[in-house]
Amino acid sequence: MTIPSVLKKTLASVVIVYVTLVVVMLLLTTGSAIAVEIDESIRTVPLNNNGMQTTLSLNQLALGRQKFNNSCAQCHLDGGSKTNPDVDLSTETLALATPPRNSIESIVNYLNEPTTYDGVTSLAAFHPSTLEPEIFPIMQSLSEDDLSAIAGYILTQPRIVGQQWAGGKPKR
Repeated sequence: MTIPSVLKKTLASVVIVYVTLVVVMLLLTTGSAIAVEIDESIRTVPLNNNGMQTTLSLNQLALGRQKFNNSCAQCHLDGGSKTNPDVDLSTETLALATPPRNSIESIVNYLNEPTTYDGVTSLAAFHPSTLEPEIFPIMQSLSEDDLSAIAGYILTQPRIVGQQWAGGKPKR
């Protein structure tokens, strides 16, 4: 063997090892990103205020995130409320509303017929709702399934992101 052929073989071996390592690293990092799954216990949320629960599929959660980001996040970024910072989308705040808004059905009811926090006055002219879709055109494109997915997304976020959801800057 001449020196150039030894170098060629060594270089070829190094390239093969390098490519193999790169492929393995890509598979490991990509595989773990794909394998990240939100546990069923996190995706199980109240369906109604009678104690029934439902487990959202990963697709429902992804749809809820997309619809929330496209339809709600401009006013409720990270679960806060630009128009009234005292009324956010935290679990506690939703539970203390009248009627409580801490289940999929109750949030969907709110999105169909929004009322003030005390439940007395209609907010249909001020908050996006299906009652006034001409005022808020984004509501025309949302189905009941979309609204349910948004509600499920809202209910899972405190479990996924913790205090960053509806926590404001002091909690970040």
